[in-house]
Amino acid sequence: MLYIGIDLGTSAVKLLLMDETGKIKKIVSRAYPIAFPHPGWSEQNPEDWLRETLEGIRELTEDCDKTQVKGIGVGGQMHGLVALDRDNAVLRPAILWNDGRTSEETDYLNNVIGKAKLSSCTANIAFAGFTAPKILWMKKHEPELFARIDKIMLPKDYINYMLSGVHCTDYSDASGMLLLDVEHKCWSREMLEICGVKEQWMPRLFESYDTVGTLTAETAKILGLSPDVKIVAGAGDNAAAAVGTATVGDGQCNISLGTSGTIFISSDSFGVDKNNALHAFAHADGHYHLMGVMLSAASCNKWWMEDIIKTAKYADEQAEITRDMLGRNQVYFLPYLMGERSPHNDSGARGSFIGMSMDTSRANMTLSVLEGVAFGIRDSLEVARSLGIKISRSKVCGGGAKSPLWKKIIANVLNLELDGIESEEGPGYGAAILAAVACGEFDSVKDAAEKLVKVTSTVVPDAELAALYEERYQVFRNIYPAMKPLFRMIQN
Repeated sequence: MLYIGIDLGTSAVKLLLMDETGKIKKIVSRAYPIAFPHPGWSEQNPEDWLRETLEGIRELTEDCDKTQVKGIGVGGQMHGLVALDRDNAVLRPAILWNDGRTSEETDYLNNVIGKAKLSSCTANIAFAGFTAPKILWMKKHEPELFARIDKIMLPKDYINYMLSGVHCTDYSDASGMLLLDVEHKCWSREMLEICGVKEQWMPRLFESYDTVGTLTAETAKILGLSPDVKIVAGAGDNAAAAVGTATVGDGQCNISLGTSGTIFISSDSFGVDKNNALHAFAHADGHYHLMGVMLSAASCNKWWMEDIIKTAKYADEQAEITRDMLGRNQVYFLPYLMGERSPHNDSGARGSFIGMSMDTSRANMTLSVLEGVAFGIRDSLEVARSLGIKISRSKVCGGGAKSPLWKKIIANVLNLELDGIESEEGPGYGAAILAAVACGEFDSVKDAAEKLVKVTSTVVPDAELAALYEERYQVFRNIYPAMKPLFRMIQN
């Protein structure tokens, strides 16, 4: 049997074909544009996602026995607002997870409605990237479009809707809308009312491993697949990546170095960080998780390499960073190029270099970018540790995990053992696993993940280097509070 896993990312859609043993038979990637119509804004056309996904499925399956394809699962970028009218036409470009336009709406929700109210309704507070503030922004600034809304959905759910005709979402992705009662797994009617949203606009809710429907006859014909192919609810990209790295079960951890960066801690029981610095979301395995999110992670390195120093030779640049530079770099980098979410919740924060001198080298700057992202992840880990959560090791995935140097830095900054896995296709692999579970290939998500995911390498922190990075982290954690007033002055 064959299963398709789709990772609907911010820069491209990645698709993989997996057999029942977990072996990846083929991978396809297709890019699409992203628009920044104003500073801090970030948008995409959902029709671009659909076009490239359909073409990607055709390319993925062109050489296989198509009758063996039994299920399709999608993991996707979270929080994006996709709004359709009654004719299923996209009303406006999707407002993405890393869009920072909603500072006023976020402040309104947190300070007028109140964080305590939000947390009691949804287990979370408002962040600029969440969906609810985007809805309020659209209601205020685009009232004519808002009045035409017939369906609201998330990015991956648009793909599922166009594949199956079912308006659906899963609990993990819905958790990031600030409209879901996460603990009780239902839409919060209070939050819908606060945002002026009709419940009939919202998708049906499913567990990530549930079958929501099958391919429509029209889509099946386009793809050359059977109309009996099951479409699975899927998951938000981080929950899907957690499945793809076997981060299921109580107390497991995964660090993802994608466009954004996350630290994901799975739990069998529901729990909320009292300061709401970490997100409390449903997990794709049917349970829950806590998650810290950086808006810019591998994208910081991409920005530095390609936009600033104008090179695509990442490995060559990192080769200039010698062992004796680690833990001793005097340059610090704040990785807040798109503002920041966890734990600062500050859309006005900005990327910054500090500590440069006449002997600062290009290698020092490159190293500071890698370290800055590691320190940012450490910030969220410290919140988890303050809750009494004990973590000694973590899986690691995402594009940034392909760098041995970066993994070494993260292992020592966090003082954790980091496990690399055989497949680094986190969200896509997790989505394929969810499809296999839905088709009865495995008894549960945990059963499938434990059988299919294989650890192939481990980076162990060095005590001396970890101690050096501990000192540097204590300096780093003071930089943002000192810079925060300046960020406000820059904005104004």
